[in-house]
Amino acid sequence: MSSEFTPGTALDPDVTAHTQWLLVRGTEILIGIDQNGDRTVPVEIEISSITASLVAHPLGTIGARNVVAAEVSIDLEPPPDFNFYSFRELFETIDPVSFGLAGRALGVIEWDRTHRFCGRCGAATQLMEAQRSRRCTQCGLVRYPRLDPSIIVAVERDGRLLLARNATFTSGFFSVLAGFVDQGETLEEAVHREVREEVGIEIENLAYFGSQYWPFPHGLMVGFTASWAGGELAPDPAEIAEVDWFAPDALPMLPGKISIARELIDDFVRRSREN
Repeated sequence: MSSEFTPGTALDPDVTAHTQWLLVRGTEILIGIDQNGDRTVPVEIEISSITASLVAHPLGTIGARNVVAAEVSIDLEPPPDFNFYSFRELFETIDPVSFGLAGRALGVIEWDRTHRFCGRCGAATQLMEAQRSRRCTQCGLVRYPRLDPSIIVAVERDGRLLLARNATFTSGFFSVLAGFVDQGETLEEAVHREVREEVGIEIENLAYFGSQYWPFPHGLMVGFTASWAGGELAPDPAEIAEVDWFAPDALPMLPGKISIARELIDDFVRRSREN
């Protein structure tokens, strides 16, 4: 997909080409399979029999196409030359723009399906046209799509990287530390707190690295780098099974490249080689 994606919450009336649909079945996206076996995002002309009665959630535009998400029945069987894929299955198998759109579609549909009734009075809600929100038909409460921010941090000490194996990880891989941001807390405060709570050390030289949207169902992971400032490792056994400082040429089993955790680790290795 060569055209740049422009996000939006309404259909562009000047767009004339076929609408591009991202159809969500549960936690999966309907993807086309072309003659070469490559995966492609379907368009309206190919699946009009499915999309005709669906509620479209505009995501933006790509070139001359509106892009929308819609939910389909969990019982829907994919048409010929199509299949449903989970978000993880799409990683590195479709272009980056389509991959990002799949995540956006999953998040929007999850929000829509879980906010069809008011959390304050229990009445039904309705979609608003001017903005992405649902309004209660009884008390007027408006709810927008939510994000659950979390932090993730790569901590270094004397050329080594802090990696831990979470007590709940069944595969045995190690990763950098992460945790959710509490109410009333800044991102920076969350990083310091999580590191202190999980492994008992203090950090400094905190710097922003990047972020990753994670549609399970509406997470936003914000990445940082930092340096050890003091203290010895004292892992919380309820959270951490193993923790240690690792050299760039002696790393344990790592998370897959789909994650910002791996991006942070790979960045540490790259910088170590440059030095």
